[in-house]
Amino acid sequence: MIQRFIELGEGYSDLYELIELATANKHRLVHMMALHTKIETQEVTSLVVVLKPTDPGKFQALYICREGIPNPNYIPNKRYDLFSQTAEELEKKIHELSVKPSYLFHEKELFYQHLIGILRLNHYLAPLQ
Repeated sequence: MIQRFIELGEGYSDLYELIELATANKHRLVHMMALHTKIETQEVTSLVVVLKPTDPGKFQALYICREGIPNPNYIPNKRYDLFSQTAEELEKKIHELSVKPSYLFHEKELFYQHLIGILRLNHYLAPLQ
């Protein structure tokens, strides 16, 4: 199975697309996630929508708005509230994890491979087959 992050942006206007992807694909929606990190002095959050793998093809998409939303545990904000409201409407819990920031990785793809490993270890994603 191929599991891949698809970055939509940093969570400004693209957050609406992330929410629309979750709503339009509610029959395939597996998880909604908030990945918290710290960039210099800012506490930020990446929001993620995880869909079921396609059949056929076994491709699992993880849509992400990367590190552009203030961490709601420190700074309440409307963008996170919209994501949270959508999760509630879709009867999903937002799974929260603390992760390393993407700037610590030489390439963005290495960052995403790191996240996939974490999500597999925590059983949010199926193991490598």
